[in-house]
This record gives sequence, C-alpha cells and structure tokens, in this order.
Amino acid sequence: MASTLGTSSIAVLPSRYLSSPSSKPSIHTLSLTSAVLEGQSRGRRFCGGIRIHGIKGRSQFSVASVATEVNSVEQAQIAASKESQRPVYPFSAIVGQDEMKLCLLLNVIDPKIGGVMIMGDRGTGKSTTVRSLVDLLPEIKVVAGDPYNSDPEDPEFMGVEVRERVLQGDQLPVVLNKINMVDLPLGATEDRVCGTIDIEKALTEGVKAFEPGLLAKANRGILYVDEVNLLDDHLVDVLLDSAASGWNTVEREGISISHPARFILIGSGNPEEGELRPQLLDRFGMHAQVGTVRDAELRVKIVEERARFDKNPKEFRDSYKAEQEKLQTQISSARSVLSSVQIDQDLKVKISKVCAELNVDGLRGDIVTNRAAKALAALKGRDKVSAEDVATVIPNCLRHRLRKDPLESIDSGLLVTEKFYEVFN
Repeated sequence: MASTLGTSSIAVLPSRYLSSPSSKPSIHTLSLTSAVLEGQSRGRRFCGGIRIHGIKGRSQFSVASVATEVNSVEQAQIAASKESQRPVYPFSAIVGQDEMKLCLLLNVIDPKIGGVMIMGDRGTGKSTTVRSLVDLLPEIKVVAGDPYNSDPEDPEFMGVEVRERVLQGDQLPVVLNKINMVDLPLGATEDRVCGTIDIEKALTEGVKAFEPGLLAKANRGILYVDEVNLLDDHLVDVLLDSAASGWNTVEREGISISHPARFILIGSGNPEEGELRPQLLDRFGMHAQVGTVRDAELRVKIVEERARFDKNPKEFRDSYKAEQEKLQTQISSARSVLSSVQIDQDLKVKISKVCAELNVDGLRGDIVTNRAAKALAALKGRDKVSAEDVATVIPNCLRHRLRKDPLESIDSGLLVTEKFYEVFN
C-alpha cells in the first residue's frame, strides 16, 4: 500500500485517519486523492480522478459528476490545509495584558485609528497576542482576483485598474474575505516589501509587469512588524511613506506604478534593544506598554495554560471556542454601529484642551483619541461616548506623542492621566 500511495495523498487526509488506525479510508479513495493531487502539481486537468490530458477516449463520468468530484476534492484540500496550519493561541485565553488587548481590538473595530505600538519586556506575550488576533478578524468585501484587496465601494481603497473598470461601468465580481495579517520580516528586501517591476517584459512587450509585494498584500489588512525598533532604516522610510499617503509607489527605470497601501500598522519591541525613530513612532495611533506579571498565582496560571496548549493545541482551542465566537460577534456588532456613535462637543473640547496643555505636537493626538473613544463605546454596545471611555483610551493615544524630558522620572502615561483628571475635573 505504501508503494501504491504517493506522499502527497497523506497531506489531504483528515487528522483522524492519521491518529486512528482502525478508521482508514479505502485504497480507492487514497489512490483517487493521490491522482488528483499529482495531476494538479503537474498542471494537468483531471476529472473524477481520470487524467484527460494525453489520453484518447471519453470519460465515463458525466459533467455534473465530474464537477461534484472536483469540488469535493478542493474542499478536502482546503480543510486539510487549515488543519496543517500552525495552530494559533486563542486571543480570549491570554491572561492579563488588558491594555494591549484593548488597543488591538479597537484598531480592528476602527482601522483608521492608525495601528498600535506595543513595547515591553521580553517574554510577555506581545507576539503571541498580536498573532492570536487572526481568529477574530472579520470578513470584508473585496474585488475577486484583485491583488490589492480593492474595496468595491470605496475609491480610496481601489487599485488603479479597478477604479478604471468602475468608471467604465463594469460589473465587478465581489467576494467576502477575512482581513489578512502580513508579517514583515526584519531581513526583508525593499523589492519584497514594495514589489518589483519586470523590466525585461516591460521593454519587450510594452506592458507594466508588476509583481506586488507585502504592502500590496497588507492593503485593508494588518501589517505586523516584530522587533520594529530593529528594522533597517530603508524599510522604515518605506513604511513612513506608505503610512503617510496610503499609497505605495514603485519607481524603476523610468516606470512608475502605484497601488493603495492602507493597513493597520502593528509593531512590537523591547525598549532595551533600542529606541524607535520618532517619525515612525508618531505614525502609530496608539501605544501600549506591557509589563511582566508579578503576581505568583497569575504566573502559574499562564504557565499551565501554555502547557495545555503545547500538549494538545486543538483541544485547547476547542475549549475556548465559545468565548472566541462571542468576541467575534462583539467585534462585528461594534463595526456595524461605529458610524452612529456620537461624541459631545464638550468632550471634544476637553480632549483638545488636554492635548494642548501637554504640548502635543500636531493634531493627530486629538483625532486618534476621538476615534478610539468612539470605538470603545461601540465595543461596549453604546451609541454615545462617555468621559470614562476617554479616560480609558487617552493615555494610549498620547503617551508616545509627548516630548521626552530626560530628567522626568514619572511615566508619560501617568502624566496624561493626571492632566485628564485636571481638565475633566
């Protein structure tokens, strides 16, 4: 049987077939699966497990049965690929770190907040928490087949080609896709991040042959940079340009190509390993500080939960399935009511007064605080912002925008909180 079956057939088997020797599929099923995978890997067309390319004669299956067979195989492959992906720690299972979790949730509810910068001690779960956000990301409408995840309704999030099709009155195919999260490695090249232009094809065929990069993939999604304070300067410049304009422009040999690059920028790092450039730091909407848990019982709980996850990830994730679904519903509901949330003029004035008295440069702090307060009210299921909402989010929105005083020993977040209560009385 081992010689009959290819190694590719094992890849599409459900995990129960690999763990339970008593419930094995038939040889016919395995052979059919292996044949379909082999044909797809060679770029040949299969119908119902029979290779059509290069064989004379007609298939014994009808068109309807062929479509059903191929669809079932594709579904099996999709299910198998999901099972084979590296399991992600559930967001709702993370103990403590409430400030970091809240900042991440608010940015998912309102991406225009501008992202989160997470700084803290090593080993405090920064990367784990960010990557656990994947399961909670909602679905969005995108133009089918578009490499930039173009929004079929908002011109700001449309690629140039999609916008031209809209102006011509074409009917765009629309699908629902989950918001994606893209990791930006520290060692990535500029071409991999921005995209590349095939100069040879452009010169010989006269077309703009563009290979999209990570910024294109991250459009309308999340771009995560771990150890962001160690990022090379040339990549920092690229992020600054895209974060400021919302567009990525690639210039090569007299050829210019632009595409939308609006993403939620999330960075994490350890302040002991180096400071972040102030220009990039200002581009983050919110700033979360993460500290090491000091409570002994809480530390034990974190260790035990992590051990359970490492021992059996699937069982651990299933135990938090209900809480994850509840959180997903809460996020979707908050996104739907966000546009109707109101904030009183009095609160707006007081927010701006806090920013002015703290000598915050620019108006980005005012804008982000208003947006974050609205997102928090929506998360709580309310249609009006309260002073308590502002008190919760304003330290995260302003602490990284204050001018640094080397002689100041008090935490900048506490300075913001003190000024808030002084103004709000």
